[in-house]
Amino acid sequence: MFSIGDFAKHGRVSVRMLRHYDALGLLRPARVDPVTGYRSYEAGQLARLNRVIALKELGFSLEQVGTILDAKVSAEELRGMLRLRRAELETAAAEAAARLTQVETRLRSIENEGTMSTEEIVVKSLPPVRLAELTGVAASYAPQDIGPVIGPLYEDLCSRIERAGVVPTGPGLAHYEPAPGGEPGSVLVHAGLPVAAAVRAEDLGGGVRIVELPGVERAATVVHRGSMDGVLPTAQALARWIDANGHRSSGYARELNLDCPEDRDRWVTELQEPLLP
Repeated sequence: MFSIGDFAKHGRVSVRMLRHYDALGLLRPARVDPVTGYRSYEAGQLARLNRVIALKELGFSLEQVGTILDAKVSAEELRGMLRLRRAELETAAAEAAARLTQVETRLRSIENEGTMSTEEIVVKSLPPVRLAELTGVAASYAPQDIGPVIGPLYEDLCSRIERAGVVPTGPGLAHYEPAPGGEPGSVLVHAGLPVAAAVRAEDLGGGVRIVELPGVERAATVVHRGSMDGVLPTAQALARWIDANGHRSSGYARELNLDCPEDRDRWVTELQEPLLP
């Protein structure tokens, strides 16, 4: 038998915590001295203590912990709960990191207001292009909504292109439009790769379309360097230039992927914003 102090030491918990668990009925002492009230524990009770701590750390309330323990959860079931909780925490961490990235992007946009040289923005015509493309819907045009949609679309499309032995005739081109019949603000995302006239949609599998994307007579263009998660300062600088020079946009900017190495911070993308005549 262990005193409460020794049991706390072996269980790597505090005496206060053991008293709390006793009061809740989660972990009763093996024996309580009727005269002194001293609590004593057996070594076998470390197993229950481990379960209490594990379930608590998995995010269960102490009330829920008691219910689960009464159901005699096995070590294998606890391992499954751990896997599920790990996945939830990883998702939450990724979402938190994405939010921080967007806040950083907004702050950078504020800091860089008016600093872009007008020489970096070029008005030019865009030629028509024949694209093999996959399409998805994003909840909004915000980078945190576009990224999780367009990334998998490009991965899928590139895999199909490679399996079919097709060689793209140029860099990838993404274009956007309001999602018909979708939620307000939702966007139809088109991830495309230019292909030769001989390539047919059926060569690339279901879901792929071959489209002739029309040319644009005039577009304001600028090169963005870095991950598209941080595109906001560049896109807003382009918008300010368009407004300051008396132009009007006629739709979402296209994104020409000039260079997409593994390191996303080294991406080079040309934003191409169509202008009204």
